[in-house]
Amino acid sequence: MGLFSRREKLDEGLAKTRKGFFAGILEMMNAGSIDDSFYDDLEDQLILADAGADEASRLVTALRQRVRAEHIKTAADALAALKAIIVEELKADGPMDLSGHPAVIMVIGVNGVGKTTSIAKLARLYKAQGKSVLLAAGDTFRAAAAEQLGIWADRVGVPMVRHGEGADPAAVVFDAVQSAAAKGVDIVICDTAGRLHTKHNLMAELSKVRRSVEKACPAASVETLLVLDAITGQNAISQAAQFIEAAGASGIILTKLDGTAKGGSVISVKQKLGLPVRFVGVGEGMDDLMEFSAEDFTEALFAEH
Repeated sequence: MGLFSRREKLDEGLAKTRKGFFAGILEMMNAGSIDDSFYDDLEDQLILADAGADEASRLVTALRQRVRAEHIKTAADALAALKAIIVEELKADGPMDLSGHPAVIMVIGVNGVGKTTSIAKLARLYKAQGKSVLLAAGDTFRAAAAEQLGIWADRVGVPMVRHGEGADPAAVVFDAVQSAAAKGVDIVICDTAGRLHTKHNLMAELSKVRRSVEKACPAASVETLLVLDAITGQNAISQAAQFIEAAGASGIILTKLDGTAKGGSVISVKQKLGLPVRFVGVGEGMDDLMEFSAEDFTEALFAEH
């Protein structure tokens, strides 16, 4: 996906958010003067855009400090400063670790958030980058989960390892990683059970799956991505906290950004969960999952069109 089409897709995917509460922020910051009411209004608008009360307060405090430190006088310059602060908030500390042979990506998340389609889109994205991909049908508890993933694997044109319903997820992942290592496959993407377990059971199960990766191939690297539904915004973030702690997640896939006017929830994900957003879904198409860029996202959020 070229830069131009990527920005177009992101602009289109954030249209509801941009035309909603962020349009008010943009209008206010282009027209207003910088005073206490300006900051109060900005905080209110950020909360309405689902950035979260704590994050809205943090952003406004950071903006106040920057305005003073840099002697900013106009609201337009304050907008530029706010955008820079948001980019800093959203940037990951480093890239995903895909250095292993193979690189293993475990995908977790409750049912209904778009986990299966995200796995398919992720496979397509990496395949388009010239990498070889193998899927592992590790959600063996939900009826027809492997069948659904198999349909997507066929559509994308990547192989899949599966066992029967009720099989041990760790055994599925072990076989997939061992096969990938033997065949020189670059990336293994593993589906996992979408049930919201008790914390203890979830930790035990995912720890077992992770150990199976290490046993199958000590040279493998592992990333664990949690899929969240942007439409549920702050609620999804609150519900994810315990899930993340149990699962040892290392990043977020945020789906359905195109379906909500409250895309501001993205801003608080890293701060509240301590994890970077790695991918965002901005549409129903197979090419509508893209690697997250803090700069591109922020520019699209405040684009004047």
